[in-house]
Amino acid sequence: MVMTQATQHLVKHGIRPSMQRIAIMKYLMEHRTHPTVDTIYSDLHHSMPTLSRTTVYNTLQVLAQNHAVTTLSIDGHATRYDGITQPHAHFMCRHCGRIIDLPLENLPAMPRNGLKVEQVEINFTGRCDLCNQ
Repeated sequence: MVMTQATQHLVKHGIRPSMQRIAIMKYLMEHRTHPTVDTIYSDLHHSMPTLSRTTVYNTLQVLAQNHAVTTLSIDGHATRYDGITQPHAHFMCRHCGRIIDLPLENLPAMPRNGLKVEQVEINFTGRCDLCNQ
């Protein structure tokens, strides 16, 4: 059996793959739009009619608890999800709402004294290049 990238990611994070979990993880890996629960549900429901909004929500909670995805609360309204777990920053355009990944270069040294950093969240807001034109 060939394991997809989404399946491998789930297994790596200690999550038992199911059809719904694989579909949601695959969606997050392919769509870099930082979607909400409702967006993921709306986009996947057509191809998976038995999928419920509750299943999407519960799956995202399991993925986040196991560090397979990161949560993002950049807009102050809805929690968004990011399939990229490597440290990076986000930029949200206040005009169009687009969220863009930004690389973190020259990351400061990680804290010492026994602290274990599990998530870094750096957010910028403003106007994106498309809205500035």
